[in-house]
Amino acid sequence: MMELSSKSEVRKQIRELKRAVPLEEKLRRSEGIMRQVEALPDFLSAKTVLLYWSMTDEVQTHDFVNKWYKEKVLLLPCVDGDDLILRQYTGPECMVAGEQFGIGEPDASLPAFTALERIDLIIVPGVAFDSEGNRMGRGRGFYDRLLKTTPNAKKIGVAFDFQMIEHVPVEPFDVKMDHVITES
Repeated sequence: MMELSSKSEVRKQIRELKRAVPLEEKLRRSEGIMRQVEALPDFLSAKTVLLYWSMTDEVQTHDFVNKWYKEKVLLLPCVDGDDLILRQYTGPECMVAGEQFGIGEPDASLPAFTALERIDLIIVPGVAFDSEGNRMGRGRGFYDRLLKTTPNAKKIGVAFDFQMIEHVPVEPFDVKMDHVITES
């Protein structure tokens, strides 16, 4: 685990490490991480799960989402200004490129999911995590704001081994994970 001080230093270092891993390798590692997620009692018992549609540098979730959307209510975030709106994933045909970042998200014609208290489990991406469950995102605070509105949900961070660092610099508004799962 690396010890880095500033958030910008951590983001830069992790970005370089992510670039060094080919997509095929990320897919292979992601498969193992997501297999661990689906074995969790919290996942098995969950009826409503908030995931994310992965970008190429993140733990890959596309296959996982497509595997489970018929068995559970799977929600994906949609960027709306400075906030995330949640919509149910209903299959590959519901996906469009998001307006702000081009990240895949369910089409805006689908209704927003607002019963946040019904979310049982949240699978959260991040730039870096530590063994205390602290998480560092990309710096816009989207997830921290959303996670504060879902107090009943278990929060599981997913990351590659190299995204685990000694100590994530935390701010008062940062939300901790209940668990972090990596390939090891």
